[in-house]
Amino acid sequence: MKLKSIVLVLALCSPIFSFSQSNEELTATIRKVNDYWQQHNAAQCRGFWDNAAYFTGNQAVYELTGEQRYLDYAIKWAEYNNWKGATENNKSKWKYKNYGEGMDYVLFADWQICFQVYIDLYKLEHRAERLERALQVMCYEASTPERDYWWWADALYMGMPVFTKLYTVTHDQKLLDKQYECYRWTDSLLFDKEAQLYYRDGKYVYPKVKTACNGGKSFWARGAGWVLAGLAKVLQDMPKDCKYRKFYLERFKQLAAGVKACQQPGGYWSRSMLCEDDAPGFETSGTAFFTYGMLWGVNNGILPAKEYKDCIDRAWNYLYTIALQPDGSIGYVQPIGEKPDPTRTVDAHSQAPFGTGAWLLAACEYTRLKR
Repeated sequence: MKLKSIVLVLALCSPIFSFSQSNEELTATIRKVNDYWQQHNAAQCRGFWDNAAYFTGNQAVYELTGEQRYLDYAIKWAEYNNWKGATENNKSKWKYKNYGEGMDYVLFADWQICFQVYIDLYKLEHRAERLERALQVMCYEASTPERDYWWWADALYMGMPVFTKLYTVTHDQKLLDKQYECYRWTDSLLFDKEAQLYYRDGKYVYPKVKTACNGGKSFWARGAGWVLAGLAKVLQDMPKDCKYRKFYLERFKQLAAGVKACQQPGGYWSRSMLCEDDAPGFETSGTAFFTYGMLWGVNNGILPAKEYKDCIDRAWNYLYTIALQPDGSIGYVQPIGEKPDPTRTVDAHSQAPFGTGAWLLAACEYTRLKR
């Protein structure tokens, strides 16, 4: 039997919103997943996006459970990285305009997502070293005339929420102004109004890349997932009376609708969102970020619960019964990449820090839906 047929059977056999776990049972599962990751991965790892995305999920687990060991793990990671992302101090050498993992890519958003966690940790204990580098980098960026810092969709999760998080500490309006200016630039480049989805970056804007399905538009699930999750984080921290909030809300709702429209029958989103034939099979990271974003929208009264109920249930069914493995690991995560790549193996053993982090975000948000 083909995979899509098996998935359809699984979906049809799984009643909508029929999960019997109590919040206590769900929280125990969240602990199991987070404990598995931390028992198999040292906190002493670099502050780049792949690891930092996990730590945004770990932070959600700490906020849910209040358990000191999760906080201690995050602090070990932050201290190992000296509360910094990329470490170059000479501003004239700071880069961002292409992909780079070097310590001079200070303005590259993949090196800035760590600041989200550092700011959260600063709020718990006001120690200056936790905030110093984030202030230095983001306030410098806010003072520049450039708008093209977020030239790929992922950056809207990595870098964009840092500005609103930092605003909650400083109340400096220029952070919100710069965030909006840069977001409008990215939105004008990558948002497709017809599909209501974001391209991963300018290389994939139709017709530069076409799908196998009638030569259609190519949208990568994890790329769009970063955006929906990033918008949720921005709206969470943005003042209700912010003059820019209306535009962020509009895009959040449009993107959620576009995402909902292309969910697979089995509850997941395929790597190529409008053409599963491009890269067939399950994929967890995009699915988890979508689930987190939609759950956050419903929980905060932004998305109508009745309209999104079935979509969220199917997505959670996939995340809980297929992505989650018996040992607490999270599988079916597409490895690091930038497109729906059928040459990369994605199976139950495919794990990554960002995939686990995304699952934890969705699961923690799901507990709020059940309350």
